[in-house]
Amino acid sequence: MSTYVGQPTSRVDGEAKVAGRATYACEQCDVGQPLHGYIVGASVGKGRIAHIDATRAMRSAGVRLVLTHENAPKQAMPDPSVRSQYSRAHPALYSADVHHYGEPVALVVADTLEQARAAAQFVHIEYVTDSGRFDFAANLNSAYAPAIVNAGLATDSAVGDFDPAFASAEVTIDQHYTTPYAYAQPMEPNAAMALWSGDEVTVYFGSQILSEARTAIAATLEMDPTKIHLRSPFTGGGFGSKLGIHAETTLAVLAAREVRQPVKVVLTRQQIFDVVSLRPCMTQHVRLGAAKSGRLIAIGHDAIMSANPNWEYAEQTVAGTRSLYAAPHRRTQHRLVPLDVVRGEDVRAPGDAPGLFAIESAMDELAHALDLDPIELRIKNEPMRNPETGTPYSDRRLVECLREGARRFGWTRRPAKPATRREGRWLVGYGVASASRKQFQAPSSARVRMSPDGIAVVQADMTDIGTGTYTIVAQVAADALELPIERVRVELGSTDYPAGAGAGGSFGASNTCVAVYRACRALKEKMKGDGASAEAEGAIQSMADDPNYSKYTIEAYGAHFAEVGVDTDTGEIRMRRMLGVFAPGRIMNAKTARSQLIGGMTWGISMALHEEAVIDARTGAVVNHDLASYLVPVHADIPDIEVVFLDSRDTKANELGMKGVGELGNCGANAAVANAVFNATGVRVRDLPITIEKLLPGLPRDA
Repeated sequence: MSTYVGQPTSRVDGEAKVAGRATYACEQCDVGQPLHGYIVGASVGKGRIAHIDATRAMRSAGVRLVLTHENAPKQAMPDPSVRSQYSRAHPALYSADVHHYGEPVALVVADTLEQARAAAQFVHIEYVTDSGRFDFAANLNSAYAPAIVNAGLATDSAVGDFDPAFASAEVTIDQHYTTPYAYAQPMEPNAAMALWSGDEVTVYFGSQILSEARTAIAATLEMDPTKIHLRSPFTGGGFGSKLGIHAETTLAVLAAREVRQPVKVVLTRQQIFDVVSLRPCMTQHVRLGAAKSGRLIAIGHDAIMSANPNWEYAEQTVAGTRSLYAAPHRRTQHRLVPLDVVRGEDVRAPGDAPGLFAIESAMDELAHALDLDPIELRIKNEPMRNPETGTPYSDRRLVECLREGARRFGWTRRPAKPATRREGRWLVGYGVASASRKQFQAPSSARVRMSPDGIAVVQADMTDIGTGTYTIVAQVAADALELPIERVRVELGSTDYPAGAGAGGSFGASNTCVAVYRACRALKEKMKGDGASAEAEGAIQSMADDPNYSKYTIEAYGAHFAEVGVDTDTGEIRMRRMLGVFAPGRIMNAKTARSQLIGGMTWGISMALHEEAVIDARTGAVVNHDLASYLVPVHADIPDIEVVFLDSRDTKANELGMKGVGELGNCGANAAVANAVFNATGVRVRDLPITIEKLLPGLPRDA
C-alpha cells in the first residue's frame, strides 16, 4: 500500500519558493555581476539589412559590445535531418536576411539593462524590403503536404472509402472551423545567463528539455557538448515555449564568450511575441456522415495551418480524431501554408487543443441536426478498438467520464432546444466535449543514492516547470525505498545529472517517475549487499522500443462540461461553472494533478473566449504584442472549476500505471465552452475566439 503516492501532498519545494530561495534563470547570485544584453528586433517583415551602424550605440554609457551579423561569431545552420527540432542548431545574427518581423538583428551589451536598452535605439539600420507572405487566407492556394507532422505522426490517414460513404450518408455535417495564432506566455519570460571558464560554458536558463538544449547549443557553436553545462533548477512556466532554445540563449552564450564576463539576456514581454514561437493559425474542414440513428459512417478532418518556410512545423491537429470515434470510412489530412511569420512550435496541448475544438464542435452540430443528446451521440460511436489501427485500447474510460460528468453536472437540466432558458436578460446554456491525449514515452534516466546521513538523493536532468515534479518524484522515491518523504532530497535541472526527455508533451512526469522507481528498486537490491552508500540508476526506453505502444492505443481521456450565461442586450459571455471528469491512469498527487487540470481548463476557456494574436497582413508584425491587448482571462472571468478523477492504473503505459495530465485539461475544453454558447443562444460561432461582434448579430431579440 502506498504511503505517499496518490496523496494530495503539498509541494516539497513550496517553502523555498515562498521564501525566495528558489532561484530562476537570471537570479543566480554566485556568478558575480553580470552584464545585460538587449535585443534589437527587425522593423520589417521580410527583406535584407543593407546597412547597419552601431557606432553611436558603442559610444553610449556603459556599453561593452554590440553584436550584429557583421561581427557575430560563426555558427552552424540547423540540420533538417535531425529529427527533433529542439536538438537542431539555433543560430542568431548569422545573416543579413530578415525572415520575419522582430527577428533579432543586433544585441547591445552594457553594464545595466537600462543602458543596454537606451543604446539599442542608436543602432542605425537600413533595410531593403521584399514582398513577404503574411496573409494566411490569401495564401491558402500554396498549401502543401509535409513529410510528417509533429511527434513523428503520419501526415494523412485513410480507412475505407470516405467520399462515397459521406455522399450517401443520411445526415451530414460539412463545416469549417478556424483558430487564430496563439502564444505561450509563461510568468517567467524566456531568459538566459551564460558564463565561460576557459573553453567551457555554463548557462542558467528556463528550460523544459535540458538534454536537447545542450545538443542544440553544441550544434550551434560546433563544440563538444561535454563542455556545456546547463542549469535550470526552477522554471517559471513553459507551456512549450521553453522546449527548445531561442535567440536569447544563443546570444547570451555568444556575448559572454566575447566579453569574457557573465551576460544575461531577458526577453521583454513584447519581445516574446517576436522572438520565441507561436501556435499556428489554422482552418479545419470537418465532415461527418451519419445514419439517422446517430451511428457515424464517415469522418473527414483536414487541417491547413501557417508555417515559416525556414523552420517547418506541422502541428498534429487531426491526429486525435483518428482514434476518438468509430466510423468505417475515414480520412484525415494536414497541410501547411508558408508564411513569413514567427515559426510555429508546440504550445500547450499541441494538435489536440485546436483539433478537438473542431471535431467536438462538429459532433455537437451533428447531435443538434439529429435531435439527439450530445452525450448519447458520443456513446453511440464509442469504438471497441482503434478504428484506424485496429489495436485495442489500453485503458479507455471515456464513456464513464461522460456519464459520471453528466450525473455530477446535472446534465438533465440542459435546455433541449437552444436559446430557451432565460434568467432575466441572461440566456443560459450547457455544453459538453470529450477530451483525449496520446500518451508518449521517451528515453529518460535517473540516479538514486543513499548518503551517509541516511538521506536518499534523487537526481535527474528533468525540470520542474511549476507542475510539481519535485514533489511527485519525492513521493515515488519515498514509497519505493520505504522512507519518510522528509528523508528524500530531489535534485533536478542540471546536465550533470542523468539525461531524460524533459518536461513536455505530458510525458515528463511519467517518464521521470518510472525511471526513479526503477532506480529505487535497483538501489534496494544493491543495499542488501553493498551497504547504505549504494547508488543505482534507472531508465525508461522510447515508446518505439516498448512493445505495448505498438500493441495498444495508449491515451488519457476525459469529459468537459460548461455552463455559460449570455447577455441578450450586449452579447457578453460569462462562464458560470465548469466540470472536468478525467481518466488519466494512476494519480500520483491529487493536489498537483488537480491544479494542472484546472490550469488546462482555464486555458480552454481562454482559447474559446479571449486569445487571438493579430498579425498585420502588410508587415507581418504582431499588432497586439502585450498582455494588455493579447487577452487572457483574469480572475473575474473564471468560475468555480471542479475536477474529478476516475483513478485507475494503466499498466500497459508503464508499471506505475500513470499517464500525463498536464495537457489533458486543455483538450476539448474550448469546444465545451463553444457548445454551451450555442446551447444558450442558438448562434454557432466556428471562428475562435467567440467575441461579442461574432455573437451579437444572431442573438434572439424577443423578450
